[in-house]
Amino acid sequence: MGDLSLPLVPKIIAVVNQKGGVGKTTTTINLGAALAEHGRKVLLVDLDPQGNASTGLGIDPEAREFTSYELLTAEVDLQQVILPTSAANLSIIPATIDLSSAEIDLASATRRSFLLYDALRRPEMVNYDFDFILIDCPPSLSLLTVNAMVAAHSVLVPLQSEFFALEGLSQLMLTVREVRQTANPELRIEGIVLTMYDARNNLSQQVESDARENLGELVFETIIPRNVRISEAPSFSVPVLKYDDSSKGALAYRQLATELLGNNVGA
Repeated sequence: MGDLSLPLVPKIIAVVNQKGGVGKTTTTINLGAALAEHGRKVLLVDLDPQGNASTGLGIDPEAREFTSYELLTAEVDLQQVILPTSAANLSIIPATIDLSSAEIDLASATRRSFLLYDALRRPEMVNYDFDFILIDCPPSLSLLTVNAMVAAHSVLVPLQSEFFALEGLSQLMLTVREVRQTANPELRIEGIVLTMYDARNNLSQQVESDARENLGELVFETIIPRNVRISEAPSFSVPVLKYDDSSKGALAYRQLATELLGNNVGA
């Protein structure tokens, strides 16, 4: 196993939650776009067979000849799988439904939990000069998600402001602990970000209170509001920062990027 503390650049963050519909892909896209606005070079890895991050950044299905599936299962050149997006400084390795068969296809592979780790640390990756790699994980604690955690320096968890939101975190934390013990001892929790927050809703306020009481400084100060502009942006295949520059959603993701950069001084 290689030294997981190296290279220091790029910083690899897995965006993980085994529940669907919590704002995971939305957070990956818009945090990536906000970091890119800060002048950081960002690569998104779409590791979800639904391919929503790819669609949300305007990558047409016919343009996805080589994807994260080939990255894991075949020796493809990085230049074949890394595609530009309409946002400056933001690139993506797209996904298609083919990725749904990866669990079976990779079951007999040697180092099957380290395939993404190895792929993202190829020597030629240095040529791209990325500052951050964000991995959009599938809504399950599957082999793909484990690959993301093994490859990552840290895990960022979007937490929807709804009933039972905290209950699913316990299983996720157990998986993080298991990955630390077996494959990636340096893996840490980057933070937990509250999403789809409605300040007028007592439940949202209660979830925030419970999260901060139980998880303390792991919870980002920034809260992502429930915002119609965030919901509309994917249908136009752009981040909300480009769709409505001054919306509450765009401002929140810029604030999250600023907070994350503050936690990663020098990144």
